[in-house]
Order: sequence, then C-alpha cells, then structure tokens
Amino acid sequence: MRRLTRLMQATMVAGVALAVTGCAATMTVGSHVERDLNFAQYRTYDWGPADALPTGDPRLDKDPFFKDQVQGAVERQLASRGLELAASGTPDLRIHYHANITQRIDVNSVDRTYGYCSGDDCRGGVTEYEAGTLVLDLMDARTNRLVWRGWAQNSVEDLLDNPDRMARAIDEAVTRMLRQLPRSLTQ
Repeated sequence: MRRLTRLMQATMVAGVALAVTGCAATMTVGSHVERDLNFAQYRTYDWGPADALPTGDPRLDKDPFFKDQVQGAVERQLASRGLELAASGTPDLRIHYHANITQRIDVNSVDRTYGYCSGDDCRGGVTEYEAGTLVLDLMDARTNRLVWRGWAQNSVEDLLDNPDRMARAIDEAVTRMLRQLPRSLTQ
C-alpha cells in the first residue's frame, strides 16, 4: 500500500511539474486592427525593408532559417486568404515582422485556488523561461499607415536547436495570428 501511495504521489508531482511547465510554454496570440477601414481594397502585398532593429538574440539575428520560415509561413497563409505577392508596381500592403527573445518568469500562484496542492504549506511555483515574441505588421503601402498587427508569444525552450520544432512553432504562430485578419481582407 505504501508503494502505491508513493507512486501516486510521484505521479501527482510529475503532473504538477508538467502543468507548470505547460503554463510557461502556452502560446498566446492577439491582434489589433485599424477601426473603420475598408479591408476589401487590399489584394496584393510585398515585404517591406528589413527591420533595422536586431531581434535581441544572436541565435535569431544570425539564423537565415528563421527568416525563411517566417516569410514562407506568412506567404502561404496570405495566399490561402486570396492575397497575392505583388509581381510589379506598388503593392496594396507592405509587410514587416519583428522578433525577439526575452527572459520571462511565470509565477503560478493559483495552484491552491484550483486544487493543485493542499495543506498550509502550499506555495506558488516560479518558472524561468525564454519567451520568443513575433510581431507581424501589415501597412497600407500608399499611406504607410499600420492597418493590422498580429503578435504571438511562446516559450522557445527546445526550439532554437531544433529546426523542425522551430518550423512547426513558426507555422502555428503565423497561422493563429493571420486567422484574426478581418473577413473583408480575406475574401
């Protein structure tokens, strides 16, 4: 019976550890759109000049794979929504992206509230992790006005040294961001 109790306790501890780690690794996505703008006018796009700001981490600054993955994911998603890469002339939209990696802390103080621990000795856990943030801007090419911005943030643990995982995370981030484009822009 003691062995079973210890096994159950070890399983619970492992589950709580995974839950805390999972909280730190949950991708958050959001967007902002210019109010009262007729998005039906946008049919073509092109990439704006490269961002002069460094990403804040040499692992991304010096990684051509990262740039190719971001641009490829954006181009696939925009094509699936009916937007075309401009062959010549001035496009309707210019696209810019910004990326950075920062040290983050996740303080899980809600454990007691949701019953993940018991007793008077229950303390919130602190998890340190690196978070990558990707921001995608769509600018009106004629007015140079920001018309839509999407962002995604996620833990980059086990992504920077694994191109397959990085590619999947970039694809997920871009897909989830661009799902939030206004309908009139994607018809």
